[in-house]
Amino acid sequence: MTDRRGDLFSAECPTRHLLDRIGDKWTSMTVKLLAERYPEAARFSELRRAMPGVSHKMLSQTLQRLAADGLVTRRVEDSVPPAVHYSLTELGRSLDEPLALLREWAETHMPEIDRHRTAAPR
Repeated sequence: MTDRRGDLFSAECPTRHLLDRIGDKWTSMTVKLLAERYPEAARFSELRRAMPGVSHKMLSQTLQRLAADGLVTRRVEDSVPPAVHYSLTELGRSLDEPLALLREWAETHMPEIDRHRTAAPR
């Protein structure tokens, strides 16, 4: 296996690209839901209902990116209409804890961040 680490400050750094993909709110919410609420699998419609504000297109793109990165598996049930189920892979489950720590940090520090934003000159 080739070491794909690079210079985080380079636009071509693979780690930088991965952080960009896993650092958005929809990825964090999707991983949390699949890890905690739907540990076996969830249908697209279940995920969408559980994520207020996410568009069909955004959830679809998020799930496609997660699947392409090996973090989510997609299983299509042979039915009419086809039922599509998503679940975290082992790699995806390993992402849940670091994202949970980041969410906890954000929730803990949000009041302080809000105070700074309110006090900041416009």
